[in-house]
Amino acid sequence: MAASSDTSRPLNVALIGYKFMGRAHSQAWRTVSRFFDLDAQPVMKVVCGRDAAAVAEFAERWGWESSCSDWREAVSRDDVDVVDISTPGHTHCDIAVAAAQAGKHVYCEKPLTFTTAEAKQMLAAVRTAGVKHMVNFNYRKVPAVALAKQMIKAGEIGEVRHARFTYLQDWLVDPEFPMNWRLRADAAGSGAHGDLGAHSIDLARFLVGEIAEVVGMKKTFIEERPAEGSSSGLTAVAGEGTEKVTVDDASLFLAKFAGGAIGSFEATRMAPGRKNFNRFEINGSKGSLAWCFEDLNCLDYYSTSDPGHARGFRRIIATEGEHPYAGAWWPPGHMMGYDHTFANATADLVQAIAGDKSASPCFLAGARCVAVLEAVDKSIDGGAWAEVEKID
Repeated sequence: MAASSDTSRPLNVALIGYKFMGRAHSQAWRTVSRFFDLDAQPVMKVVCGRDAAAVAEFAERWGWESSCSDWREAVSRDDVDVVDISTPGHTHCDIAVAAAQAGKHVYCEKPLTFTTAEAKQMLAAVRTAGVKHMVNFNYRKVPAVALAKQMIKAGEIGEVRHARFTYLQDWLVDPEFPMNWRLRADAAGSGAHGDLGAHSIDLARFLVGEIAEVVGMKKTFIEERPAEGSSSGLTAVAGEGTEKVTVDDASLFLAKFAGGAIGSFEATRMAPGRKNFNRFEINGSKGSLAWCFEDLNCLDYYSTSDPGHARGFRRIIATEGEHPYAGAWWPPGHMMGYDHTFANATADLVQAIAGDKSASPCFLAGARCVAVLEAVDKSIDGGAWAEVEKID
């Protein structure tokens, strides 16, 4: 039986994973009900991680009621309503399917998984169980990005013709940076392509529409690195010896959208000086929109309807009360940050569960993103354009 959507009781949460994403998700669960008027009250019931001592310390620091070291224990608990999966991608499918079969609502980090086969398995599991499901493409929840969606839908830039998405980081430029799980294909699935490119693909689908065909290329610039000693987030300490890198450092691909627009995508961890340069520019028949995470509160807008002498990009600071999500936070002009995107996403999930409505983006969106990622790989293997598998 699916988890109850009765709004008269608390909404008990189990978090699987407690490092980089675990901290971000914990911050969201801790703060969401203080800023949003929710129809259910999240309760941080249990956090799970493989290191029992470390996860117990994490639970105490972040306010989780209890901890455990086996995700199966957390998923099977009768007092858990929502399973939040914040672990590396190779674990997502097993945890999500088990959670759905146990009648829990499922919230999963991106990318949903590595293959369309697994993505469809996860989608089928949540649909069969009748539970709510959501994938954490948190950049959708930036007020400026949500505003861009509204403006495109309202026709303010006309027919979309061109779209370019760029996600640049530099944390792997140094060849002495040690290995961690994000550099191993068995744990991460892919490198910049799946980690960063997944966000760009989701934003493209959210803002422009479905992607029909792709052609791409990937490159690993540093094929061997010092072995991992220890790592946390995007930092690491070397151990002894070296290890082979089995994922890409950078990927680029072209896309044809089903609606007729064309697009380009670039993802790399090898761009010196770029820390989290997640940017898009969308050009339509009547104007353009541009946004970058490194200045996330601002949306740049150009309109051909402006008089000629006054044309130029205008900067919209998306912190007014009428801007999406912004009204729940600070007075106008008081900026928001990375952590707010997780709280915004969590608020949407809680309200979907409480109101017995579909959450967005759901596992279907996650599966369609995986289909694009996989199609790029097929295009590389075949040396030609590849169609994106249609998933419904």
